[in-house]
Amino acid sequence: MIKEAMQYIADLSNKKVLDVNNQKYATGSMQVLSKPTVQTITVQSLSGLVDYIKTNFDSLKKVLIHIVDPQTVRVMTEHNEDMNRQHYLEAKAFVPAFNFDRFYDAESFNIKLQSVFVKNEDRDIVLKVVGNLREENVKSIGDDGVSQSVSAKVGIATVADVKVPNPVLLAPYRTFTEVAQPESNFVLRMRDGGECALFEADGGAWQLNAMDSIKYHLQYQLKDIDVHVDIIS
Repeated sequence: MIKEAMQYIADLSNKKVLDVNNQKYATGSMQVLSKPTVQTITVQSLSGLVDYIKTNFDSLKKVLIHIVDPQTVRVMTEHNEDMNRQHYLEAKAFVPAFNFDRFYDAESFNIKLQSVFVKNEDRDIVLKVVGNLREENVKSIGDDGVSQSVSAKVGIATVADVKVPNPVLLAPYRTFTEVAQPESNFVLRMRDGGECALFEADGGAWQLNAMDSIKYHLQYQLKDIDVHVDIIS
């Protein structure tokens, strides 16, 4: 028994690498030795990605740009013999935080609307309603559970019931700043205490719009370069 164990240990220390059909294997467990891949560079903008491809620092002849989602774009090459791709660069958008489906107090909600959303007509309307709240009670009106009214200032020292707009068309910062932020519908809800929340109401269509915008932007920026570029989303 001891002799067999010693022989096993000796065999482990004498592993060999064999070449079978142009694929390298290590003896013993015959593990595949994958070809090395590059360490991925990470940038925070589409401009960084465009600059990398235009300078062609790594002497690439053909690349595939994969738009994974509105916040992630990868630059890769064709797969090698191991069916692995070289991921040369990844662009990750810096997106400010906003928790949809969560209620904020009126002050925090006001600040978020001004700092995390692109200025447009509906954003200004919501800001006006939230900024003029005077009472804590929020009343539901109608039988559909959709419409609401709140007590808000409507003039100098005047308070009245103001209908909360729904749905609202807003454009939060959700993708790279080099492209237009996609607008989409949101349900605005308020509850006692003056708390406010936004609920996404477009079924995720904004993501497809954002990815299309990224694709068009990259196609325009990379239209006259020596590197062959394919873009998918």
